[in-house]
Amino acid sequence: MTDLLAETQATYTTFTESFTSIVLGTVDTTGAPNSSYTPYVRDESGDFFVFVSGLSEHTNNMETSGTASVLLLEDEATCANIFARRRLTFSCTASLVPREDEQWSTIADSFTDRFGKMINFFRSAPDFRIIRLHPQSGLFVIGFGQAFTVSGPRMNTLTHLNNNGGHGGGSGHGHPHGSGGHPHGSRHPHG
Repeated sequence: MTDLLAETQATYTTFTESFTSIVLGTVDTTGAPNSSYTPYVRDESGDFFVFVSGLSEHTNNMETSGTASVLLLEDEATCANIFARRRLTFSCTASLVPREDEQWSTIADSFTDRFGKMINFFRSAPDFRIIRLHPQSGLFVIGFGQAFTVSGPRMNTLTHLNNNGGHGGGSGHGHPHGSGGHPHGSRHPHG
């Protein structure tokens, strides 16, 4: 198990560094779900930041509910098995970073560094805002029976979920879409 955990930790680091956008799961005031995506930057504490229009549904949902789900999903074209795509999900709190906050400029600079001059438009547009997504819990799935909870202050501590831990939904098969004992409950974006 130690070798598997060490290998998975290395895979986790590489996996998280290979994306420039996230899939967002949000809900409106009636509980109706919305799926979308947005580019992001991440800070040293593990928080995600998104630079989004106040006119978009996902922004309104995050501001109203104070929550979001983040999904990083392996590309279909490169996955070994379409039923077991590698994926990382986080349940997050969502909060606005006010423009007058000194951190706002630092985060906006990170967006410019990563995505270029286009961010200058976002910086000057009054309806664009930066939202912090602070992970509360996570799940990293790398294959059948290979699911790991993600925790810790920087969201970098992995713990293997085995069949006794409930990720198989009680079936004993360790199916990656099982619901038993899942840290995200029914809000899981792909389960």
